[in-house]
Amino acid sequence: MSPGDFTYADVGGTREPGFCPPGFHRMDVRTRIGEGHEVFRRAAEAVCTWEMHRAMGVGIDASADRAAPEVTVTVTLAGLVRAPCRIVWTVDEPRRAGWAYGTLPGHPECGEESFVVNRTGDGTVWLTISAFSRAASWYAKAGGPATRGLQHAYAKRCGKVLRALCARAPES
Repeated sequence: MSPGDFTYADVGGTREPGFCPPGFHRMDVRTRIGEGHEVFRRAAEAVCTWEMHRAMGVGIDASADRAAPEVTVTVTLAGLVRAPCRIVWTVDEPRRAGWAYGTLPGHPECGEESFVVNRTGDGTVWLTISAFSRAASWYAKAGGPATRGLQHAYAKRCGKVLRALCARAPES
């Protein structure tokens, strides 16, 4: 995918483990969700249909019901901060599912973030949120390290919320 109107050049970079362009900050947060095929299936569905994000209390305005390349998504935080994004890649495999979005003009940050659920060989289900970003708006820049701390806390909360959503899923 070409950069188009994305606010950064390395579109799709989160596909490459550990990738971080110069001048950006890298974040990786991994949370154990549970075990078994049904937990994986439930977690993948919650991530790919925006359910996890909505359960966190953030506003989601998406151009489709499921994450897919080119789908636009605007995340609204506290009714004040609007963060426009576009899906840059998805994955839908027997043991791995998820997507990444990249920032568009008007987003307070600049970069990309991925949300991927995977089921390891022992059946454990994990949510991994990876990102590379840097401040774009004046208020994100003014926040400095605190802004990155909030991004990390948001990623950890995603894992807790997804684990709770999947707790009802029978293990197999």
